[in-house]
Amino acid sequence: MTSNAPVNTGEQFEKCIAVIRQASVEILLLLNVRFDEGKDPRWFLEQLDIARLSMGGWGAVAKRLKLNDAELTRFTLQLRHLQQLVPRYESGQTVTENQLIAALRFVNALEYLRTRQPLLSYSTSLNVEESQQQHGQQQLRALEMMIASLVAQAWPDTERLRNHLKTQFGADHVRRWLRLGDRNDILSGMRFSELALLLVDKKEFGHHYAHLFNDSEVLSLYLETRKTLHTFLEDVRYMRALVVAGQPLTSNQLSLLDSYYPQISGPIQRAWEEGRTTTNPAEILREAGNNLDAFWEQARKKDRAAGGDTMPMRDSIDRPTKHRVRSREEREQLFVRALWGSVGVLALVVVMGGVWLFFGDAQAPMAHRIGITVPISQDKEKVSPKEELSRMGLPRDENNFRAAIDRNDTRVVSLFLRTGMNWKLSWTEQAVVANHTEVLDLLLRYRIQMDENRPCRRFISTLSHEMVMNNKGLSSIGKSYLHAFCTLQPVVERQRYEMEQAQLRNQAEPGDENRKWADIQTAIYDAIN
Repeated sequence: MTSNAPVNTGEQFEKCIAVIRQASVEILLLLNVRFDEGKDPRWFLEQLDIARLSMGGWGAVAKRLKLNDAELTRFTLQLRHLQQLVPRYESGQTVTENQLIAALRFVNALEYLRTRQPLLSYSTSLNVEESQQQHGQQQLRALEMMIASLVAQAWPDTERLRNHLKTQFGADHVRRWLRLGDRNDILSGMRFSELALLLVDKKEFGHHYAHLFNDSEVLSLYLETRKTLHTFLEDVRYMRALVVAGQPLTSNQLSLLDSYYPQISGPIQRAWEEGRTTTNPAEILREAGNNLDAFWEQARKKDRAAGGDTMPMRDSIDRPTKHRVRSREEREQLFVRALWGSVGVLALVVVMGGVWLFFGDAQAPMAHRIGITVPISQDKEKVSPKEELSRMGLPRDENNFRAAIDRNDTRVVSLFLRTGMNWKLSWTEQAVVANHTEVLDLLLRYRIQMDENRPCRRFISTLSHEMVMNNKGLSSIGKSYLHAFCTLQPVVERQRYEMEQAQLRNQAEPGDENRKWADIQTAIYDAIN
């Protein structure tokens, strides 16, 4: 690899590697794997996999590190990405900007892990001067102003912008933004995640902004420019939330922001110089330094009024719908159930009418003659699923439902399902990893009660990650779940894109890892197509 990066890129990368080596020894020790010295990222990933096997699965690793499934998946994926960019590292070798960013992002993940698991005490300091705090805050403000400027340029008519936002987000959001924002400036009332989503949403980006970011030299951490931009802005959202909360940025976050800012602003600056946009990042950065303290104080007031900006930024705008659109299979199942229900009710009415006609009149005189009362029914008292759960000491709540799924308890899961309780596809992640086919088959029979909105992205990510880590193919139960829930056209199109990108990556850089990833993406696509 060659690089035109500044001289200090290599120095920063060396510091990151030193942090990762130190942290890996502590983390592995916590997972009962003892080493005196850490090595490169590939070695760390291999040792984590060994720890997983010895502890019985990723669930046990996550519990020991005090991370949830999604957080552990994100942690391991960032480590995997770093080791793909840096298969081998020797001191003094040339380092690219993308390699540095991947290393800084993983150090950021190590910082987050240390906050979750108090037993970890490794240092992640990169010795960045504290005087850069104000510069970092200036960059954060400039990025927000830059995005607002691009959106305003794409929608110069404020009335059309307002109507567009109503269509995309709903009238309730628009009313909130108008209430919180400055006069005649609806964008100033949006959370940063909402404003950034207007830039990186797939359709919005393709229609209005893709031509501004067509610089192949930057935003190339991932194969897709939009995905790279989304990743950077999600990290920026988290840093901005820290500043709003009054917390200083860490030295790693300041270094990461210094790497992100030119990658995001550079293509826009070039477009301004070529006359393709009216947004001038250099001027915006200078303007962002004015009244900086007053800006952040006002930002804190808006943040409190909006309820914070703590949720991760979505990949696309979740347009409002009155009801979740059922798939064709769900509609057919609903129709069949309604039809058989009608037939059952009709048959029951006929039987009850016949019993009354033939036995009702004859039974009453006989009862009077012999002086006894004839009971209509002596059926054994039936216990409802809800009462049975209560007798077992299991309140009807999500935590107990999920715990039963995780431990493959088909009896308890069946009781929850028979009470009419809905379930989510994300609840099956640990069961899929552990290959609990009994409970997974049971849930699949109650698929109409699965009410998670857009579940497939996370499920596919978890499934593919487990296939990579365990070096195994797509199981039959995995295929059944993909076929049941992920055959919608947008999901198929997205997976087709992921498959094609993985195949291109394998062609460009042949190797076992890239070939394995391409095979996995192809298998998932074949299952849902």
